[in-house]
Amino acid sequence: MHLALFIIFGLLCLGGALNLLLQRHPINSALSLIVVMSSLAVLYLLLGAEFLALAQIIVYSGAIMVLFVFVIMLLNAGLEEKTHGSRAAYLAGIPGMLALLGVLGGTFFTLRSSFGSARLGAYLATTHDLAQVLFRNLLLPFEVTSILILVAILGAVVLARKEH
Repeated sequence: MHLALFIIFGLLCLGGALNLLLQRHPINSALSLIVVMSSLAVLYLLLGAEFLALAQIIVYSGAIMVLFVFVIMLLNAGLEEKTHGSRAAYLAGIPGMLALLGVLGGTFFTLRSSFGSARLGAYLATTHDLAQVLFRNLLLPFEVTSILILVAILGAVVLARKEH
């Protein structure tokens, strides 16, 4: 059952990512990104990381994507011009993609016998442990990130403001 769910949501995640790249309108791309983030949350849930799955839904699929959609709507982006891309990108990108697929395929076939042998360690992190690290040890970077997001929102509002 887990394998079937993994395959379904893995394919849904890949399909959403491809749709994200192929869409012409930014709002449709943002909605495809919500599908990707939600599929990732289900994959985290299948791995037994319930806290991470819920954080993925609440933070990324919820707050960050609402922010993206808000900025896209605020900027009122028009139709994008279709370009054919640069020749250098094709010359570097296609061999790079083939090399990456070769490395991933070689790794998959080399490690195929060890799949399914992962074990939990002796120590399991609880939500309390994660909260201690996030809100005690990493409080300053956490708050600086929230201020940076606020500055980005204000910058988008200033850029989108109409001059009278």
